[in-house]
Amino acid sequence: MPSTPGRLLLLDTASLYFRAYFGVPDSLRAPDGTPVNAVRGLLDMIATLVTDHRPTRLVACWDDDWRPAFRVAAIPSYKAHRVVSEVAAEVAGPDGPQWVEEVPPALVAQVPVIVDVLAALGIARVGAPGFEADDVIGTLTAREVAKPAAERDRVDVVTGDRDLFQLVDDDAGVRILYPVKGIKNLLTVDQAVLHDKYGVPTGAAYADMATLRGDPSDGLPGVVGIGEKTAATLIARYGTLDGILAARDSTDPGLTATQRRRLVEASDYLDVAPVVVQVVRSAPVTLPSPTAQRPVPDDVPSAPADPEALAALVERWGLASSVRRVTEAFAGRA
Repeated sequence: MPSTPGRLLLLDTASLYFRAYFGVPDSLRAPDGTPVNAVRGLLDMIATLVTDHRPTRLVACWDDDWRPAFRVAAIPSYKAHRVVSEVAAEVAGPDGPQWVEEVPPALVAQVPVIVDVLAALGIARVGAPGFEADDVIGTLTAREVAKPAAERDRVDVVTGDRDLFQLVDDDAGVRILYPVKGIKNLLTVDQAVLHDKYGVPTGAAYADMATLRGDPSDGLPGVVGIGEKTAATLIARYGTLDGILAARDSTDPGLTATQRRRLVEASDYLDVAPVVVQVVRSAPVTLPSPTAQRPVPDDVPSAPADPEALAALVERWGLASSVRRVTEAFAGRA
């Protein structure tokens, strides 16, 4: 057993390839003229992350369902504005209605290429039916944190989604690497950053603050009149969202009459919002099966898993420079 902990790097893959698509010029094209800016941008991000942070394990976490039914059932407005058409896009599935996310067609076409390249490289790609990548990340983080301290790796989550700040835990070694401007300029979010930027002491407190504040980009209304600063103040006073609601119900004098009224008016929202805001820590996440070559299936590969398939993808999509950077990063980590 190594004397120092390893590092588990969890990628919020869709967050990163969306950033690559919009941040990398679409003049980057395959030999047949097809845009590959998201593919190449994501690969370049992975190469940089592996080189700079030297993880021992790496998982590309996947959205098997970007708008899970359990969250929509709790708050129907959840991500509703991102649906292409709530009439035309409904798809009947074994788990009930599914919805099609509005994504640029040029990006949609690149996602299968990303899947194929990750597989050929040997990067573990993991989703869970009915759950978002956030839940996959939450589950893999919870599993790591549950290990005995001597067996536990540090966890770095790479995401452009502030929702995952709720996972930050200094004692457990869990941080967020948040792209500020490009993957070379990452804000390392730990509890000190949460305190300095948001006025909350822990990741759990951040989730409570986010519940009160709401998030229009995800269709979460929040509590009217209670923004980020007021929410942080109330959490500092009462400790948790449950503590705030107990103060509301007991007519605690620390709440103003207006705050109490707004919290009462938002009761229906507050009853269900934690289910939507909090990431799942026990999703049915299954890593690839171990093999003789990969006894730990989420280890950073030292060489491509399928060199022939990778070579064909490189030629078909014009990915030589980006794939070379990734494989050199893998080799240099050893």
